[in-house]
Amino acid sequence: MENYKQTDASIWQGRKSDDKLYLHENVAFGQLDAIEKTEVKAIALLGYCCDEGVKRNQGRVGAAAGPKSIRQMLSGLANHWRDFQITDFGNLNLTTEKLEAFQLQTAKAIASILIKGYFPILLGGGHDLAYAHFKGIRDAYPHKKKGILNLDAHFDLRNGNQQATSGTPFWQIAQEEDHFNYCCLGIQKAANNAELFKTAEEYNVHYLLNSEFNLNNWTTVQDCLDRLLDSSDLVYLSIDLDGFSSAYAPGVSAPSPMGFHPDIAVKVIQYLVKSQKLISTDLVELNPQFDLDNATARLASRLIYELIDSLNTIPH
Repeated sequence: MENYKQTDASIWQGRKSDDKLYLHENVAFGQLDAIEKTEVKAIALLGYCCDEGVKRNQGRVGAAAGPKSIRQMLSGLANHWRDFQITDFGNLNLTTEKLEAFQLQTAKAIASILIKGYFPILLGGGHDLAYAHFKGIRDAYPHKKKGILNLDAHFDLRNGNQQATSGTPFWQIAQEEDHFNYCCLGIQKAANNAELFKTAEEYNVHYLLNSEFNLNNWTTVQDCLDRLLDSSDLVYLSIDLDGFSSAYAPGVSAPSPMGFHPDIAVKVIQYLVKSQKLISTDLVELNPQFDLDNATARLASRLIYELIDSLNTIPH
């Protein structure tokens, strides 16, 4: 398969045990062209190794290396899930400038993973992944009402008529959806110009500013989540790591000291999982080149860990 490579198993390393006490001992490896239907609760990891969208959006290039760093930080975490399958399906790697074709290939892979019964966790890569991710969900569930929750400092609603970038994915989705249902939590006024706020208004985007997105304001946050959940059959969660304060996430394309904290993101994840409408998730914009002591990769791995832990409590 073009642009596809299975994961190097040596990336998954850590302490050894006799009873699969660590995640690296509980990860299976699969192939995208040979996905078998799962009858048990199962996670599918897939890397989106792509910098082209970030480059086009004038960001700091380096996100293509993000999936490897996240896997490395996941590897040594404790495994408490005996009957929970985690399969690493490798990476899609863009080695040319043909981003649009690559997004279509990614969408096809995600649709296949969903149809086979897995919960996909996509590892970015730039936020241009979101367009491909949503298209894959739409192809797998064409008749379901789909909602999008984006934890992010940016709307990513830039006009994509000229070309797709990491700043255009939700605008692209809006062009193809009759009922665009998009909520963004963590928006920073300094990071979105007046035209982007106007575009958000035109598309009826529900959002909270970063100053409102915190545990002390949980009632308001919950109201936003409930509005999205009540109007959706399925929800897709996208987590842009540049939405977090750079104290937690220094290794991103567009770092900010004014971002939100991990505790509110974890509570949102738990709330979505409890609704049983969360269908798929991605984490994007990790740039290992600028990561300090793997802080951002560690954050991403812990968010994935919290997601898996929450999913493990929900009956299949």
